[in-house]
Amino acid sequence: MGRDVKLYCHWTGGHHNQLFSDYHISITGDGRVYVSTDDLSDVKNATYRRNTGSVAITLCCAYDAIGPDDLGPEPPTEIQLNALAQVICVLADALDLTIDLNRVMTHAEAADNLDGLYAHEDYGPDSTCERWDLWVLREGDRPGTGGDQLRGNANWYRAYGNLQNI
Repeated sequence: MGRDVKLYCHWTGGHHNQLFSDYHISITGDGRVYVSTDDLSDVKNATYRRNTGSVAITLCCAYDAIGPDDLGPEPPTEIQLNALAQVICVLADALDLTIDLNRVMTHAEAADNLDGLYAHEDYGPDSTCERWDLWVLREGDRPGTGGDQLRGNANWYRAYGNLQNI
């Protein structure tokens, strides 16, 4: 691809314990991590026109979510968000990636091409809003802060966390 691997973070739009094989890694509501493949280079159909050369990580949540102010009856749990930051850190370390917007994105950020890749027409929260996964992590968060929070937490784990027991 002529670029670093990208990590794309999603939510399923399903229940806290509902797994889908469209993602390499799924994290349930209780923070359990499931891997759907033995080969992270398998192409999963998770991020429109961005699947080759990427790893798709998802939180099992957001059933009946309506928008950033209503994440539905099964929003992301704190333990899920913590596990996601840890998974990002472990993958970034294993793949020798900087944890930044160019390499680690939410689906909302990728949908609006915020990395400048322009792999497709915009379809995220700054345009048509077809995909807004993790645009916010919690109801009441400022719109667009989800990716920065996840990357910040993953970078904290990289600098200070002890991930030997993951």
